[in-house]
Amino acid sequence: MPKYLAPGVYVEEASLRSKHIEPVATHTTALVGAIGSHAVSPLLTSSIEFDRFQQGEADPGMAQAVRAFFNEGGQRLYVAATLEAVEALAEVSIVAAPGNTSAEMAQALIAHAERPGAHRIAVLDAPVGSTMANVQAYRREFDSSHAALYHPWVVSLVEGREVVMPASPFVCGIYARHDFEQGVHKAPANVALRGALRFERQINQAEQEVLNPQGINCLRFFEGRGLRVWGARTLSGDPEWKYVNQRRYFNYLQASLERGTQWVVFEPNGPPLWDRLRESIGNFLYNEWRKRALQGAQPEEAFFVKCDRSTMTQDDIDNGRLVCQVGVAFLKPAEFVVVRLTQPTAR
Repeated sequence: MPKYLAPGVYVEEASLRSKHIEPVATHTTALVGAIGSHAVSPLLTSSIEFDRFQQGEADPGMAQAVRAFFNEGGQRLYVAATLEAVEALAEVSIVAAPGNTSAEMAQALIAHAERPGAHRIAVLDAPVGSTMANVQAYRREFDSSHAALYHPWVVSLVEGREVVMPASPFVCGIYARHDFEQGVHKAPANVALRGALRFERQINQAEQEVLNPQGINCLRFFEGRGLRVWGARTLSGDPEWKYVNQRRYFNYLQASLERGTQWVVFEPNGPPLWDRLRESIGNFLYNEWRKRALQGAQPEEAFFVKCDRSTMTQDDIDNGRLVCQVGVAFLKPAEFVVVRLTQPTAR
């Protein structure tokens, strides 16, 4: 408050409008693996920048993974030697360790993505050469809504020769591309791979009917439609968090609301503040509904925002706790499309 020294009437500016919440980006990725003497790269926007950063130190597998990520449409990438090195990169929302299929690494990626406030998902590779039994046994080691598993590996052309590569850098690039083209609320599946020749093994319909319910996302070839990601499930046993787009969209909402409501801290905790906060969050979610990212024919069916005496006790208020309850109706992918054909009878 200004310091007034003489008697008089003073007019000050005071904004009673709600604060605008900016949507956070969801496509920045971190790949973990060998990168020579460095702990973490600067933000990379092309594979050429990665080559310059490495200056001949590049591990061939990581260099191939970086190229696959950018070929599939990725635009923002960090490469790190450890997970710990990724923790300080607040904008990262997708993490993977291409080709490292040890249970220890997978668990580390999952624990990293599950950290409070991380707002991330881990993209896991099944072990190379996995049979049906192998990939199912590997999947049973994990249970998390913050991770998704992809199988099989990808055969790609690198400098004129065929190389078998892990699926995760391709999938991470597809996540990023799909966010731009469709939005993070839509399942990143039924999407063509750009940089693949074929897959390590061909998965048929009968095999996918076994793998898909277990949360193993298959990469498949379809005659006339090419090579596609044909699954969008997390590794969670909780049906509420079955789909990748549910987890990633919730991460997006949570991060956007957390970062977009920092102005509330230290404000007087009373009805004027509650009204402004409800309006701010409500406007943000209304825009999400208008983008068709939420269910519901009307906004009231898509979300609710509560911030009043029903969400806070007097003890909460006395101790500086502001409690706002937000509910949203997620969209779920149409996994099973049933077409019923009827044959008209002769008249």
